[in-house]
Amino acid sequence: MNTQASKKPLTGRKVALMFVGAFITIIGANTALVYSAFGTFPGLETRQPYIEAQSFEARRIAQEQLNWTSLVSYKDGRVVLSLTEIGGATVVVPEIKVRIGKATGHQWDRSLTLDFNGKVYSVDIDLPAGNWQVQIHTMALDGTDFRRTLPLLIKSEVK
Repeated sequence: MNTQASKKPLTGRKVALMFVGAFITIIGANTALVYSAFGTFPGLETRQPYIEAQSFEARRIAQEQLNWTSLVSYKDGRVVLSLTEIGGATVVVPEIKVRIGKATGHQWDRSLTLDFNGKVYSVDIDLPAGNWQVQIHTMALDGTDFRRTLPLLIKSEVK
C-alpha cells in the first residue's frame, strides 16, 4: 500500500499571494486606526495658535509669579476645585470660568458655575467614568490672567 499524502508544492504564485495578503491586512488595519484617530480628536487647543503663541511666554511668567496651586477632584457627584497660594491660603477671585469636557472630543463639553464656600469652589454634576479635562480661567485681583487645564480621571466604581 502506498499511503503518501499528496502535498501541493509551494510555488511562486502562492508566496506572492501570501505577501500581498499580509500587506493588505497591515494597510487595512492602519487605515482603520487613522480614520478612528481623525474622527475623535480635532487636535486644536485654540483657533489661532500663531497669535496665542506670540504672548504665551509673558502670560506663563505672569501666572507663575502668582504662585497659585490648582487641584481638581471628583467624588460623589461633585467637582471640587482648590486654588491656593504658597502659604496654603485660599485664593479668592470675583469670577471663575470653568469648562469641563472629555479629553478627546467636544460633545461632552459644559461650562460650569462654581459655588465658593470660603475654602473651595465646587459644583454638583453627574459625570460618567472616563478621562476628563477641567479648563480654568480667572483673573487675579492685580489683573493677571490665570488659565489652567487640569486632568480629571474618573474611575468606574466596582460593585
